[in-house]
Amino acid sequence: MQKLAFARELGQVQRIARSTARQMTGSDGAAFILRDGEFSHYVDDEGIAPLGKGRRIPLGECVAGWAMAHRQAVLISDIRADERIDQCLYGPTLIRSLAVVPIRVPEPVGAIAVYWSEVDAPGEDDLRLLKRLADAVSLAIENIRMHSELEERVRSRAEELEKAKAAIEELSMTDELTGLLNRRGFRRAAEAVIAKGRGCQLAIIDVDGLKKVNDTFGHAVGDSLIADCASVLRDSVRHSDVVGRMGGDEFCVLVPAPLAPAETLRNSLRARLDYFNRLSPAQCQLSISVGIVQAKAGSSLSLDDLLSQAGALMSMEKHSKVISESRH
Repeated sequence: MQKLAFARELGQVQRIARSTARQMTGSDGAAFILRDGEFSHYVDDEGIAPLGKGRRIPLGECVAGWAMAHRQAVLISDIRADERIDQCLYGPTLIRSLAVVPIRVPEPVGAIAVYWSEVDAPGEDDLRLLKRLADAVSLAIENIRMHSELEERVRSRAEELEKAKAAIEELSMTDELTGLLNRRGFRRAAEAVIAKGRGCQLAIIDVDGLKKVNDTFGHAVGDSLIADCASVLRDSVRHSDVVGRMGGDEFCVLVPAPLAPAETLRNSLRARLDYFNRLSPAQCQLSISVGIVQAKAGSSLSLDDLLSQAGALMSMEKHSKVISESRH
């Protein structure tokens, strides 16, 4: 019973039950049977005349099946004189008497069978011992089931926590309005690219006249314009490029090697911008100022260095637009 209490696998229970049943009854053999639907599955068997380890026999064609179907223990003193015995199955063997007890009598899940090569070998004491063993085996099987369910719940909970953690991590690096990386997410991804030392191109993009849009049409329209800018940026770059919203109306794009001239990225942005504006109403026309810098392979420039240089170029372009508009 102590061994069964600590068993954590059904195979252990089978071996303990089979060997214990044989030892405590002094039988010539013992078998452990599990119910498999309408079949008796002889999963473990050892003795002078094994009943057939691995065999699946219909419940109505073997004594173990009868014991499970009728929820009753069976004591047969002479197999040749009992109508429940299939003589074709047992007759050719050395078995002459046997005892079978179901495991978990209310709803049998299996049975323990012991057998002898002599007639009148088993007695009522053997049957009582086997019933106690069957009760202990039933508890052991239930413990294993509960232990397995608990382990499965723990695994499932751990997977849920990992998914939740990943979702939280993604949210912590994603801009809610645009779905792009936020400042934190962009820095992490960009620094990983720069650390490879293969060279990169960084662009800072600022939406022109956002304050005027907010003041004239409201912040909802301004937010829509920011989301539109994010869409234009996504359509203008490669899948491998890193795009993020740094805050407010400022965006960043980091292009890993291989690099094209800075003007290629600028032209791509302009082309997508022009296409967007042709399809948009007049009050939603989008204008951006861009500053682009490149770091060659092996460059010692940090992300902050590139952001500072690109930011200065973007500010110059924006300032030029303000001066041009004031002249007109």
